[in-house]
Amino acid sequence: MKLAQLILFVHDLPRMQAFYEQLGLRVVDAVDGFVRLADTAGGAVLALHATTAIGPGGPPREDTAAKWCFHVDDVDAERARLVELGATVRETRRFGAISFCDAVDPEGNIFQLTTR
Repeated sequence: MKLAQLILFVHDLPRMQAFYEQLGLRVVDAVDGFVRLADTAGGAVLALHATTAIGPGGPPREDTAAKWCFHVDDVDAERARLVELGATVRETRRFGAISFCDAVDPEGNIFQLTTR
């Protein structure tokens, strides 16, 4: 079994698509209300599915059972780039040789940048 896709239900599809494209994901395919994005390395796909059941955002969603992680070579450099883009990014933490930090997308979903 191989993880192929994570579906994220979103309120504002164009805004969320633009945000994740700024992170370096590219559109794989799109149909009305559904966009699939992937990295250039061919990893798992992040699918954005428009729905009215999700509100327009708000405070970070701390009570969710999922967090998606993006592997990066340099967490500090990517963190700085996200800060310049206006994203909410938490401090970098280190655990031995592993670096990671959490960030918040425009609708309050928490994701992670990690060297792991």
